[in-house]
Amino acid sequence: QVQLVESGGGSVQAGGSLRLSCTASGFTLETYSVAWFRQVPGKDREGVACISSSGGSRYFAASVKGRFTISRDSAKNTVYLHMEALKPEDTAVYFCAAQMWGCPRKPSFYEDGSGFELDYKGQGTQVAVSA
Repeated sequence: QVQLVESGGGSVQAGGSLRLSCTASGFTLETYSVAWFRQVPGKDREGVACISSSGGSRYFAASVKGRFTISRDSAKNTVYLHMEALKPEDTAVYFCAAQMWGCPRKPSFYEDGSGFELDYKGQGTQVAVSA
C-alpha cells in the first residue's frame, strides 16, 4: 500500500520538544522533496518546512526558524521534523507530503501551503502545546 504515515505528535508544555516522523511505504521517499504543513480548524494550512530530495536544501517558515529542524533518513524511508522551544501557537494538526519537484521558494508556501503538489499526503498527527 502506497502511503505516508505521520507519528510523534502529542501534548507538551510550552518550551518542550517533539519529534514528528513521516514514514513512507510502497514507494521510495528519497526521490521526493518532503514538506511538513500544519493546519488549525478554520484556517488555511501553512507550510512549515521542506527538505529537498538530496537533503541538501532545507527551508523553514519564519515562525519556526531556529526552533524546528528537518532531516531525512533514507534507510528508514522517513523524514523527521524536530520541534524545540514549542509555543502554544504551534498547536495544530501536522501532516507531511511529498512531491517530485524541489521545495517551493515562494512566500505563498508558508502563507497557505500553495505551490506544493501533494503527490502523496499523510493523514496528520495532532500537536498540542499548553502554556
